[in-house]
Amino acid sequence: MSFFKAFSAVMILFLISPFVCAQSVSVSNAWARASVKGQNATGVFMNLKASSSTRLVAINTSVAKVSEIHQMSVENNIMKMSALPNGLELGAGSVVELKPGGYHIMLLDLKKTLEKDSKIDLQLTFQDAAGKKTQMQMTVPVLLQANEGTNASHGADHQHH
Repeated sequence: MSFFKAFSAVMILFLISPFVCAQSVSVSNAWARASVKGQNATGVFMNLKASSSTRLVAINTSVAKVSEIHQMSVENNIMKMSALPNGLELGAGSVVELKPGGYHIMLLDLKKTLEKDSKIDLQLTFQDAAGKKTQMQMTVPVLLQANEGTNASHGADHQHH
């Protein structure tokens, strides 16, 4: 391979890389709600900010058999919770808050009791407008409530596959 071809390949990668990095999502204030013995479901909450339009499409964890993205809403004065089978849209530059009573991650069929001050693993899967999926691995504290000093940005470890 000639020097010019090698140099051109490196320059193309250099020019493309900002677009790959631009799909990143930052996470802050992540926490999972503690459960009690016999409880088979709980919620996970956080703030998500995408640098470009993307969608949270899946969640995996070792502590639950099922992980879903949910939305709480009020219809005819009745609170309803439903899964978002197509994921949660994250607009470019906007913060989407996953919180009790709103959007949240639901962990169902818990494999163990989530005790306060423990930690759980999460893998978030995002999909960009072109259909490319990336994963983010993170560790989330288990708390009784949000105001116990949450900040998961230090615990989030971005790993793209």
